[in-house]
Amino acid sequence: MEYDTLRVSSEDGIGVIVLNRPEVMNALNKQMRAELTHALKTLGMSVRVLVLTGAGRAFCSGQDLGDGGNAAQIDLERTLREEYEPMLRAIYDAPVPVIAAVNGSAAGAGANLALAADVVIAAQSASFIQALTRIGLMPDTGGTYFLPRQIGFARTMGSMLFAERIDAQQAADWGMIWEAVADEAFEAAWRARAASLAKGPTIAYRNIRKAVRKSLSNTLDAQLALEAQLQAEAGKTRDFQEGVLAFLEKRPASFEGR
Repeated sequence: MEYDTLRVSSEDGIGVIVLNRPEVMNALNKQMRAELTHALKTLGMSVRVLVLTGAGRAFCSGQDLGDGGNAAQIDLERTLREEYEPMLRAIYDAPVPVIAAVNGSAAGAGANLALAADVVIAAQSASFIQALTRIGLMPDTGGTYFLPRQIGFARTMGSMLFAERIDAQQAADWGMIWEAVADEAFEAAWRARAASLAKGPTIAYRNIRKAVRKSLSNTLDAQLALEAQLQAEAGKTRDFQEGVLAFLEKRPASFEGR
């Protein structure tokens, strides 16, 4: 499928989705939300890792306030439930790891779109801002779910109430993202990370995603049972057989993702 608001490509097991409205800092309009949901769902079925990044100087500036006329008349609950929620679920429920390669400013819904990914790698010049109180709204797009789990209550409340810019290095220091990378090395860095995951044990990665997320609400007994179940699944894969053989033969494993 061809997209008007995205650039989509896949090679060597890596699917790359580029938010492509640089003239408005990749602001999310209705069409982009629909296209991004579709691209995440379809591309995720044919690759071993997904990467989401932005064109131009921004990752995503959040909701396009000029989309659909008078912003004050937007049905916010309907928009969030019917357009934003499916987009977030497409990231959260993807069958493969998702990397957000944050190339520039990530604001409001754009920041929380990135934080929904499994791994966030940001250029040193990138930044994150929970900007919605500046227009009289609260953070959404999963921000009130993801941020407390990533950086704790105090930092979440401060970042949301004061709507202050958090630069990439501070975000990394806080544990909001995985790493901040020098701008000149940024693309090479996220591509190397994506290549590493694309060559890894895909089912084990899928089970890690399941187990870690369930751990946030499970009891210890429930989590131990889940670990045993998921490990049993991984133990039946060809990748496990190959991993053991490679270990015994003292060579790098050649995983197939199955």
